[in-house]
Amino acid sequence: MRHQVDGKKLGRTTAHRKAMFANMAVSLITHEKIETTIPKAKELRRFAEKLITLGKSKTQTSRRRAYSLIKDHEAVAKLFDQISTRYTERNGGYTRILKLGFRHGDNAPMCLIEYVGNANEVSHSGDEASKSAPKAKKVRAAKSTSDKKSTTSSAKKVVKGKASPKTKKA
Repeated sequence: MRHQVDGKKLGRTTAHRKAMFANMAVSLITHEKIETTIPKAKELRRFAEKLITLGKSKTQTSRRRAYSLIKDHEAVAKLFDQISTRYTERNGGYTRILKLGFRHGDNAPMCLIEYVGNANEVSHSGDEASKSAPKAKKVRAAKSTSDKKSTTSSAKKVVKGKASPKTKKA
């Protein structure tokens, strides 16, 4: 029985799995988003969110604990100085997983894991869309009425076009 046994093995030994998650966490911290398979991302999310929780405490002990997990001074510095300060008011849910489809070679389900509200995220496109929304509705309404007229006239043309070859064959 697997009572209170937590996490997926992902077909790796314990040492390989720990090293893989440490490397993936360093990549996630430095680039703030990475592309990986869905099972790895779901396990990485647990690992990465624990690191951010450590980073929020800002003590020397928590810095040492974070370094013992990921073994990269630059990543630990960025985690404590930049990333964890974004989430001081948040109690969890620091990452999001976006599904991307399937990998070409082996058809593995792929996803993008990133920090919520990361610095690379651009919200300008949403602002522009909200400003131009009334104009877009008017334009769409005008197009839809003109499209209805053109489709009915083109449907009649198609019917006339189909009728003429049948009469020629007969």
